[in-house]
Amino acid sequence: LVGLDVRLAVGDYLCRELGEEQFRPPALLRQMVAEGKLGRKSGEGFYIWTD
Repeated sequence: LVGLDVRLAVGDYLCRELGEEQFRPPALLRQMVAEGKLGRKSGEGFYIWTD
């Protein structure tokens, strides 16, 4: 698994390099990364991670 920031970077790269809109990351993903909600490594993302 990868963090949401990595998923965002991969989507941006694929969209830019391949010119395919299907890889463009959704606005929600950008918002979550901007808010520091990166998934397990930050403790919050689409889920709230507790240890």
